[in-house]
Amino acid sequence: MLELGTLLPLLAVAAAAGVIGGILAGLLGVGGGIVIVPALYFALSLTGMDPALTMQVAVGTSLATIVFTSMSSGYGHYKKGAIDTGLLRLWAPSILIGVVIGGILGGLVSGNVLLVVFATVAMAVALDMILRKPNDAPEPRSFSKPVWAGLGVFAGGVSAMMGIGGGTVCVPTLSFLGYDIRKAVGTSAAIGFIIGLPGAVIYMVTGFGAEGLPPLSFGYVNLLLAVVIIPLSTTFARVGVKVAHAIPRRMLKLCFGFFLMLTSLRMFADLAQQAGWL
Repeated sequence: MLELGTLLPLLAVAAAAGVIGGILAGLLGVGGGIVIVPALYFALSLTGMDPALTMQVAVGTSLATIVFTSMSSGYGHYKKGAIDTGLLRLWAPSILIGVVIGGILGGLVSGNVLLVVFATVAMAVALDMILRKPNDAPEPRSFSKPVWAGLGVFAGGVSAMMGIGGGTVCVPTLSFLGYDIRKAVGTSAAIGFIIGLPGAVIYMVTGFGAEGLPPLSFGYVNLLLAVVIIPLSTTFARVGVKVAHAIPRRMLKLCFGFFLMLTSLRMFADLAQQAGWL
């Protein structure tokens, strides 16, 4: 059982992650996990929890919150006409397959493997979003269906392993293809539900019976932290949606890129510290 002095900071970090994650979910279409995972990872590491389990609980809990955050964010973007429903129908089946694969791997591999995946993908996406020259009059391109399917499996798999809603992979992919950044963000926000629900269930199953989990954990999903985060993230996702449709497109892409870069650098620092390099 966690002591009060440990529990209160943990809940405070979870609440802050819910607020910031919700805003970014609506603003960037990322599901909020890009904030929630590192925040929970940091907070849980202060409890003395087994480091081998810390990342799994952070990822599993994040996926559970994304189910609700993505519904709030996705609905807000839908009302503003920023969701490509045709693309959603095309991409959803392959993303679901990727989620199953990534969720199973994420629940079984070492937490350090998840850190490497998270940090590497986040840095690559950040550089792409910051350095790619803007196209003021985008002409959407497309892929063949097999290529879309491959990208969907990749996006779903990486997102499930990282505990994020899919925007980290889907937004830059759609931006590269020439989709309007707001439509890319809106569609990715809706994709978060497809990733979050099966992903959370898989982390519950793969973590069932694991020893050393914090109180009120159902597998790798901690219900206490989820209950704190969900009301805040769903409420503040609507704030993010309003901001996303009020600021210039280039600023939106830069916000996305710089935030991912900071997140990635923090993860690499943690890995270096564990390896004794810092």
